[in-house]
Amino acid sequence: MNTPDGKRHFTYRGHRRKSFTVVDNAELVELRARQRTYDAGYTRSIVLTLGTAVLFLRVFDERFYNIGVLYIIIAGFLITAAYLRRRHSNRDFSDQLRPLPAPTNSTTKRIFGAPFVTAGWIVIFVSLILVGADIVLFVFILRL
Repeated sequence: MNTPDGKRHFTYRGHRRKSFTVVDNAELVELRARQRTYDAGYTRSIVLTLGTAVLFLRVFDERFYNIGVLYIIIAGFLITAAYLRRRHSNRDFSDQLRPLPAPTNSTTKRIFGAPFVTAGWIVIFVSLILVGADIVLFVFILRL
């Protein structure tokens, strides 16, 4: 649904996103699985990357500060990727993506929102960040 200011708003069972409530336990389980997969995965990666940065900045001497700063930059890019993925997944249960109801005599499984797929562009983005960081890390190690 488009608004007068040109922004696109998604509705969930005809209501705004903030008023979304789950219908049954199966839908709640599906929501929690998606949150565990995306939110918790990115959060764990960011916390571990920042922990590695603190290790290099606090434990080692000045020669290793570049490596600690590199890990902080990686964490910043991962925060950006997590934000973009979260924004994308907010639409997964919207009315726009809700499939047509299956016939009553069908034996198909229930479909929740959009298909559960990994966002390929996020995977490519994070892969490029980490490959670039590995190259820079290799150069830093050779300079030591």
